[in-house]
Amino acid sequence: MKLNENYEPVIGLEVHAQLLTKTKAFCGCPTTFGSEPNTNVCPVCLGMPGTLPVLNRNLVEFILRMGIATNCSIAPRSIFARKNYFYPDLPKGYQISQYEEPICTNGWVEIDIDDGSRKKIGITRIHMEEDAGKSIHDIEVDTLVDVNRCGVPLIEIVSEPDLRSPKEAYLYLSKIKQIVTYLGICDGNMEEGSLRCDANVSVRKKGEKKFGTKTEVKNMNSFRNVERALEYEINRQIQLIEDGGEVVQETLLWDANQNVAVPMRSKEEAHDYRYFPDPDLVPVLVDEKWIARVRADLPEYPTKRRDRFVAELGLPAYDADVLTVEKGVADYFEETLRKLSSVSGKPAKEDAKQVSNWVMTDILRVIGEQKIDIDDSPVSPNRLAGMIGLVYDGTISGKIAKEVFEEMLTSKDDPKSIVQRKGLLQVSDSGELEKVVDEVLASNQPQVEKYIGGNEKVFGFFVGEAMKVTKGKGNPKIVNEILRKKLQALKN
Repeated sequence: MKLNENYEPVIGLEVHAQLLTKTKAFCGCPTTFGSEPNTNVCPVCLGMPGTLPVLNRNLVEFILRMGIATNCSIAPRSIFARKNYFYPDLPKGYQISQYEEPICTNGWVEIDIDDGSRKKIGITRIHMEEDAGKSIHDIEVDTLVDVNRCGVPLIEIVSEPDLRSPKEAYLYLSKIKQIVTYLGICDGNMEEGSLRCDANVSVRKKGEKKFGTKTEVKNMNSFRNVERALEYEINRQIQLIEDGGEVVQETLLWDANQNVAVPMRSKEEAHDYRYFPDPDLVPVLVDEKWIARVRADLPEYPTKRRDRFVAELGLPAYDADVLTVEKGVADYFEETLRKLSSVSGKPAKEDAKQVSNWVMTDILRVIGEQKIDIDDSPVSPNRLAGMIGLVYDGTISGKIAKEVFEEMLTSKDDPKSIVQRKGLLQVSDSGELEKVVDEVLASNQPQVEKYIGGNEKVFGFFVGEAMKVTKGKGNPKIVNEILRKKLQALKN
C-alpha cells in the first residue's frame, strides 16, 4: 500500500516476549504451553489473600541477557510496581510490572535498511512483568477464562519513536525476535503469543518536528500483520487530516480478516493504572559481578556472526543473511563446515560456499516441508559433511549426491553405505569413460560438425549426453578431459 509522500509516520513498538523459564515469575507453577485450562495455577498466581510472591531468579538472568545484548544501561537497583486495572482474565485485579525504576534503559539495536545502510533504533526501556490470563470467546457459551498464563514471566521492550515506515517496524521486530531466540530466552512464536507487539503510531507533515496525536494498535499476531496494520492506520490518519478532521488518541484492534483497525477504547495514560510500588516484593539488586558473568556467557550476536561469515568465510551477503536469521541454522552450518574441513583438510573458507548451498537449498527445504526445527533435521551436520566429502574425493558426482541426500532423509545409514547399497559409485575408469565419449560423438554427428565449425557452446551438450549414458555416475572431470581431447583431435 503506497503511503502519502507529504507525510511522515512516527512509530514506536512495545514488544512483549514470554520467557522460556520453567516456572512462573513469582511462584513455582509450570509455564507449559498448551496444558489443560486452569491447571497450571496456585494461590500465588491467582492472587489469593495472604499469599506472597517470590521472584524467579531466571527472570532477572534473562532480562540481563536482553539488556546487555541491546546496549542498555543496567540499573543496580530496580523495583516492582502494581499496575491496577480490571479485566476478566486478571484475577488479582493488578499486574506486577515495573514503572518508575525499570531494570534496563537507554539501549539500541541496528536494523539493515533497503539502501544497504544500518539504522540505529533506540530502546527506551526493558522491564520485567507478569502475564495476564487468556479470555476465550465462544459463541455458544459466551466468554471462558483460562488463567494458566497468569504469572508467566514477560519482558517488555519499549522502543523510541525512531521508526519511520511499516517496513522499518517489520525489520525492527524481526531483529528483536532474532535477538531473543539467539539468547535462548524466548521462542519468538507470535502465533502462540510468546512474542506480541503493540504499535504507537502518529503522522506529521514532512519537515515538521512536533509529533502528531498517536494511536495504539493491538492484536497483531504475525510479522506481516504488523506491517499491514501500520500501513492501514497511517493511511487512515493521513486521510482524516486531509479531510479536515483530527486524530483521536485511542486504542485500536487490528482485524486481519477485514484488513481494518477498529476502535477498542480511549488510550490510557500511566495515571489511569494507579501504579504504586509492590509492597510484597523487595528491590532487585544487580551488581557488576552478576552483569559480567551474564555478559561472558552470551552467544555471538547475529549481526556480528553475519558479518564474520562474509569477512572470514567469503560468503555472499545474501547467504550470510539467510544462514544467520535463526541461531539453529547458523549453528548447523558451522558444525557441518567444521566436520567437512576436518575431512577435506582445506581451509574453511574453501568449503563454505559448498556447505552454504546445501544448507540453504536442501536442508531448509526439508525442515520447511516437514515443519520441524533444524535440530530435528533427519540429516545431521556430520552426515551432510560426510556426503559432501564423497563428492570431494570422487566417490560420487554432484548429481548423484542429490540422490544420496534424498535417501538420507529416510535412512539412518551413513552416506558411504547408501552409495554402496544403491550402486552409486562414480565411474572414474578412463578406459570405460572413453568408450562412452566415443559412443556419444558417433551418435551426434551434426553437433560434432557444429563444434568443429567453431560453435563451442555445444560442448555442454556432449557432457550432458555422456552423463546420461553413465546414469550420472561418470566422473565429470574425466569426462570433460576426454571430450576436449577427442574434439580437439577432430578439429585438427
